[in-house]
Amino acid sequence: MEDRSDIYDVLIIGGGPAGLTASLYASRSKLKAVILDKSPTAGALAYSHKIENYPGLTSPVSGKELLDTMKRQAIGFGAEYRETQVVGLNLSGDIKEVFTMDKTYKGKTIIIATGSMGRKPSIKGEGEFLGKGVSYCAICDAAFFRGKTVCIIGNSEETIKEAGVLARFAEMVYLISPAKKLNVDDHPGLKIPNIKVLLGYTVSAIEGKDVVERIKMLDSDHKEVELNLSGVFVYLHGNKPITDFLAGTIETGEDGCIQVNCMMETSIPGVLAAGDVTCTEIRQVVVAASQGCIAALAAEKYLYKRTRYRMDWAK
Repeated sequence: MEDRSDIYDVLIIGGGPAGLTASLYASRSKLKAVILDKSPTAGALAYSHKIENYPGLTSPVSGKELLDTMKRQAIGFGAEYRETQVVGLNLSGDIKEVFTMDKTYKGKTIIIATGSMGRKPSIKGEGEFLGKGVSYCAICDAAFFRGKTVCIIGNSEETIKEAGVLARFAEMVYLISPAKKLNVDDHPGLKIPNIKVLLGYTVSAIEGKDVVERIKMLDSDHKEVELNLSGVFVYLHGNKPITDFLAGTIETGEDGCIQVNCMMETSIPGVLAAGDVTCTEIRQVVVAASQGCIAALAAEKYLYKRTRYRMDWAK
């Protein structure tokens, strides 16, 4: 007989405003919920320097401060939080599975709230060498580059953290930023001996034969520089929905957006999506939060086979 003690009522993928609001409403309704968050510093809101138009704020706060408050509130109602990378899903049965780098999570419902900071390949050779030396996940692929030289391209705290992961395997890690100053310049990861930071360089091409062999960069004076290496980890952000882990398990539009109805339900019963991953026309924190709320209410209705949505659980 299957052990159901480790089965969650709601698995929430993403720790932005949509995911955290969904976890708040789910946990407050006494549902067993867990937030699976790639990184607390990776989302669009986490990058925001100042938020002053979110209801209830009497003075501006940083996006990270607002996220931290949301997270504490959700955890206070009983939600669990795990910082982990989701790499795949199994949606074929009544109990859904979410595969991460460290374990498999099982749940009766799933809410996908991964946002839209993904990107289409923009560096020459990036798409051609994807899976052949180009990667978007250091945690997933670092071990393939044991003893080799790699680079990671980006300017965020997440980039620095992932460089630290790579440094445990690679002989040398070049952290390349097109900016002349990192967003975070006092991170302990920058003190790791085999991480070398290159500021003010723009990667213009990724080259090789069957696999990555080198990159070409332009410095701030537009002088071309060539660097021999075996792996390129790209942590530049855009506005494409982050759905690479779906692998065709859920219906998406041509632009990669997850298709949902007005209650955030996808084409698969028990699987919902909320926030920017649905390509909502108005991308604001308050909109993402409201969609997270709706998704949680829809998940609760699905779980208890209600005919109506339960709006509150306070006495």
